[in-house]
Amino acid sequence: MENQLIQLYLLVCQTYDTCPDSCFQRLSNNHQPIFTDQELITIFFFGHHHRLFEKKAIYNLTVNYWQAWFPHLPSYQTFCYRLNLLEQTFQSLGAVWLDWLSAVQVPEIDHLIDSLPIMLARHGHAVDARVAREVANKGYCAAKKTHFHGVRLHAVAHRRSGQLPLPSRIWLREASTHDVQSVREQVIRLPDSTLFGDKAYLDSRLKLALEEQHTRLLTPLKKPQGKELSALEKSHNRMVNRLRQPIESLFNWLNEKTHIQIASKVRSTAALMVHCFGKLAFAVFLLVFNY
Repeated sequence: MENQLIQLYLLVCQTYDTCPDSCFQRLSNNHQPIFTDQELITIFFFGHHHRLFEKKAIYNLTVNYWQAWFPHLPSYQTFCYRLNLLEQTFQSLGAVWLDWLSAVQVPEIDHLIDSLPIMLARHGHAVDARVAREVANKGYCAAKKTHFHGVRLHAVAHRRSGQLPLPSRIWLREASTHDVQSVREQVIRLPDSTLFGDKAYLDSRLKLALEEQHTRLLTPLKKPQGKELSALEKSHNRMVNRLRQPIESLFNWLNEKTHIQIASKVRSTAALMVHCFGKLAFAVFLLVFNY
């Protein structure tokens, strides 16, 4: 595990020190803290790699077993405060590693789209939840048939034959924002491509907007009220569902590796952003290095 920790630290340093979005962010008087951001990020990723998904558990792992490797590790309160400042850094690291992966992979021209609820509170607790009200609110998850307070993680991804899809665009919206509305508000350009989505994206305005940039939108057809779908329409639905299934596999894999969907321990907007983008950056790291 020592070699694993060293390799992770060197990779984080290499990316952090060469990425303009991160290497120029510390221009204050405290631009060289004794406990560096690179060490903090390494600890966060190393904890996730050992299936510890909460800050307290990650911190305790470091204190109990790796304190000698991080002699300037601050108190837990300072550790959390510093970590909550790194949203932009995690976004930068994830983007750089995703570019690395895109450079060596040849994805298909087709794209997939879907959303994943990130839940700060569920069921009855969603009504009175107050955490991160600047970006989160109450919504409904049809897949889990539950109301929740939180945000939705939206993703557009390239299909890859025999592999998990490769994310090309990721963003967050409030839980109450419908998937179609969220996509309409984004500038998504996928020329000469086919975009596969579920029934939530069955929208004539969205389909027309995509067609203007030569992108075909395919979704399952809804059953007309009081009628049945024809055999051809059922075959179409089976085809679309089969082709869009990999993005559900991507979200299942992401949740298995990072526990991103449940954010019940989050207590602030900054912590929610780090919960989302820190775990996403770690997931991209796993994709790049085939863990």
